[in-house]
Amino acid sequence: MIISKTPYRISFFGGGTDYPSWYNENKGQVLSTAIDKYCYITCRYLPPFHAHKFRVVYSKTEDVMRVSEIKHPSVRACLQFMKIKDGVEIHHDGDLPARSGLGSSSAFTVGLLKALYALKGHVVSSDQLARDAIYVEQVMLKENVGAQDQVIAAYGGCNMVSFGDKTHLQVRPLTLSSPRINELQDRLMLFYTGIARTANDIAGEQIRKTHLRKRELTLMGQMVDHAVEILNCGGNIDGFGRLLHESWKLKRGLTDKITNVFIDDAYEAARRAGALGGKILGAGGGGFMLFFAPPGRQKRVRAALKKLLNVPFRFEYSGSSIIFYKS
Repeated sequence: MIISKTPYRISFFGGGTDYPSWYNENKGQVLSTAIDKYCYITCRYLPPFHAHKFRVVYSKTEDVMRVSEIKHPSVRACLQFMKIKDGVEIHHDGDLPARSGLGSSSAFTVGLLKALYALKGHVVSSDQLARDAIYVEQVMLKENVGAQDQVIAAYGGCNMVSFGDKTHLQVRPLTLSSPRINELQDRLMLFYTGIARTANDIAGEQIRKTHLRKRELTLMGQMVDHAVEILNCGGNIDGFGRLLHESWKLKRGLTDKITNVFIDDAYEAARRAGALGGKILGAGGGGFMLFFAPPGRQKRVRAALKKLLNVPFRFEYSGSSIIFYKS
């Protein structure tokens, strides 16, 4: 039996430039971090005396005889990609809701591939794991997904990730001191809106409008460099929060599906209470919202957003890992 543990992620800057429709022709880069909230995948070979050959347990339970019969798209594609012939049983558990902007779908794919590699007795590098997950989601499943979620889930840590053509992917960890990292973490607040959304539809519209949003996406990519400069300089960190606000103003204009009245009202309430900036995470439309607020103002921000669930978190540095292995 194998159990993999894979972190979710928070994206600060550059989201949208990690889609192939952008980075195949332009510079793509993001600043993102893994967080200490996880997707767990349990995987084992299934004894042959069951009436089914494959069992998949998530929000539903599937008992089937052939991989092609599996309805869960990522499970079906991962088993096909790994050429799994023997029967297997797969269970999924997650710390946070799916379809919420934290890269949960890609964390699932990365975690499942990690577990299946281990099941076959193979050790896989973070780079290969990320590339395999990108291939499964973008090529095999043809989903409207970027490439940052798979990278952060596989590597862990707070990273500046650059994308180019199909073969180019560079991961540069932020080498900040512990006090500076804590200074940043202590100003970040995560809230759950309670709205689940399908990122594929929102991202699909954004991808179709890529050629119309070159100025916005270029500026959003450049903000990654600016954010890293703010963190590296060792000076006042509040500029990071104000830059988040500038990035949000650009992001919300990419399509009319990214925000709505509920999200806009929550954002403005947090700003009035003292948050310097923030954003909706992931493709938008719902899920989690991130805010940057000085510690002295956070009580007022929580009060202003009392109808939303505040979820404390810290950065995570291990990436996808095997936490239990028994052959």
